[in-house]
Amino acid sequence: MELAPILKSQIIQNRVREVGINPNYWYPVAWADQVLLGKIMSVVIWQQVIAIYRGQNSKIHALENVCPHKGVALHKGEVQGDNLVCPYHGWQFNSDGKCIHIPYLPKGQKLPCAEAKSYPTQEKYNIIWVFPGDEKLAEGISIPDIPEYDNPEWLKIPIPARFKAHFSICNENTMDVFHGFLHKDLQGWFNPVLLKLSQNQSSVQAEYQVSYQGWITKFLGLSQPRTKITTRTISIKYEYPHYHSSLEGISSIYLMRLPLGIMETQSFSLLFLKIGLPKWILIRIKPQLSQAIWRFLFKKFLDQDLEMVESEQRSYLANPERRYVEINPAIIALQRVIVGQYEYFMQQSRKLLNHNHRKGE
Repeated sequence: MELAPILKSQIIQNRVREVGINPNYWYPVAWADQVLLGKIMSVVIWQQVIAIYRGQNSKIHALENVCPHKGVALHKGEVQGDNLVCPYHGWQFNSDGKCIHIPYLPKGQKLPCAEAKSYPTQEKYNIIWVFPGDEKLAEGISIPDIPEYDNPEWLKIPIPARFKAHFSICNENTMDVFHGFLHKDLQGWFNPVLLKLSQNQSSVQAEYQVSYQGWITKFLGLSQPRTKITTRTISIKYEYPHYHSSLEGISSIYLMRLPLGIMETQSFSLLFLKIGLPKWILIRIKPQLSQAIWRFLFKKFLDQDLEMVESEQRSYLANPERRYVEINPAIIALQRVIVGQYEYFMQQSRKLLNHNHRKGE
């Protein structure tokens, strides 16, 4: 559905600040290179605590981080092959979550029906993904496609982030290109214009025209020379629950969002840049250049955004009834998708619950 890209006064839907997620998507939970063989890590997807671990053959598994015996956190235990061993009594669970061994039971005795919930997992783009919803739907849902990942022409910059704010606030920050004013001291963009806007049940797409000027933009290939103002087009696509934003073949960022809870959000992002350096030089210094650009440039932008996002969350908590005015229709479209996805999931859950109830009668 095409929407008019006209800036006009609209009221923010405050309920978007408290909606949950639609869990029937793949969510990033950890950088894959941080989960070593035999290591267990505790992660959270919207208040669901999950233990992920790397078993034999380096395969990643995920179980609910609660032992069905005493409720102990399983990530405190150990890995044996593809099995997870509880640290309290040594109960052992396979990758499907079924209890397969209790060390103090006589051999041959029947095991109790104890099972920890298991979750589908994937490992791609050096990210571990978990599907927290209906596992029967997992195969039909794709994780974001990132064609730049293995392309040597692009410089890859991993960007970690954690916000003390609801994921809707974080998502609005990404969709809101009009906040270039915040980054003016870092030679950010200016004179933004919303050109196109469309929305459907699961996505919002927007195009903005922005201007750049300065030595940073010259280094990144956004303007030539640094005193000249250059106008470019930013394309943003929010495909629930993740983002992709690109700038005319010069930069591309994939922002994978992990809602932890009502007031905390984590992001696993991959930024790709085309740097005006000879390929033979770029290949040699890629790791160092990636770290330098992140540390001395883009982290400064992120820190400024983080301050604003967390300030917005604190204001909402102080007075949830206060009304706010928005003029960017892309933000309102984004809110409709976030609320709509949660309501759709709740509606389907109620239907399934009623169906199962009727079957049991």
